[in-house]
Amino acid sequence: MAYKLLIINPGSTSTKIGVYSGEKEVLVETLRHSSDEIAKYDTIFDQKGFRKEVIMNVLKENNIDVNSLDAIVGRGGMLRPIPGGTYEVTDNLLEDLKVGVSGQHASNLGGILANEIAKEVGIRSFIVDPVVVDELQDIARISGVPELPRRSIFHALNQKAVAKRYARENGKGYDDLNLVIVHMGGGVSVAAHKDGLVIDVNNTLDGDGPFSPERAGSVPVGDLIKLCFSGKYTQAQVYNKIVGKGGYVAYLNTNDARDVLKAREEGDEYASLIFDAFIYQVSKAIGEMATVLNGRVDQIILTGGIAYSPVVVNEIKKRVEWISDITVYPGEDELLALAQGAIRVLDGEEEAKIY
Repeated sequence: MAYKLLIINPGSTSTKIGVYSGEKEVLVETLRHSSDEIAKYDTIFDQKGFRKEVIMNVLKENNIDVNSLDAIVGRGGMLRPIPGGTYEVTDNLLEDLKVGVSGQHASNLGGILANEIAKEVGIRSFIVDPVVVDELQDIARISGVPELPRRSIFHALNQKAVAKRYARENGKGYDDLNLVIVHMGGGVSVAAHKDGLVIDVNNTLDGDGPFSPERAGSVPVGDLIKLCFSGKYTQAQVYNKIVGKGGYVAYLNTNDARDVLKAREEGDEYASLIFDAFIYQVSKAIGEMATVLNGRVDQIILTGGIAYSPVVVNEIKKRVEWISDITVYPGEDELLALAQGAIRVLDGEEEAKIY
């Protein structure tokens, strides 16, 4: 049966929606919201009514009757750490999204909007693999400072989706594979997947790992402490150096990997050095995760927007293909990944989890 699904993926200044018949795309729209529109609301939760109205108007304009839907799926937000999977939207989940128990982010509205529309027509609503998915093995949580345990915040939705895609395409079970998966976008996450769990991954939001177009990744801790207490910067300014203005932005004043590749091709030696350092750090992180899996890696998977670049892929291959074969799934089709999460539950392949 081809279930008809509405998918809702809120961003800070946009709401991306999709309507799917099974895995077939029927409608995809990115609804842009001006800063003036967003500024009217004191909190993210306060935007609920505004965003819902915009969504309903687009569905009406495209002659899509919400009564024809089988389920609605929202992007998971900043919940408490949870195992991966598809979660039924419940009162407990809604409350934690509303208060932003792990932080305020527009994605918190995904489950809230899905529930708001679904309950009006008596259908189920879900979220799938939010960024707070936490399946770390205990040893991976130890940082060296008891007050600072390592945390799991990463591109869980896309990482899990490509892992299951690889398993399906190769006639294997995700639960039976050892994978190292690298998502390369505005941030970079490198994860070890073992037996269906992400047992180790760098904190992609604000912690560690390779630098990326917008994030600094792991930096010299002692020097960072000195920078924090130098009196030159506020806490917010230091954080901005790590998240938002780190990586390519800090070195080359761009967050677009294509700009870096172009400068490299034109003979810019400094851009070439920074590009090579990016490849070096990503490859080193892959090697680290291979050791987490005791060297038994069934496949390395490269994904995210930067994986569209054959230059990036080939340079990483040169350094790590001795570990395992490499599969490339460029981009991140979040709407489809959300739809697939709901389909697995509706088909009985998985049970919906309760938060």
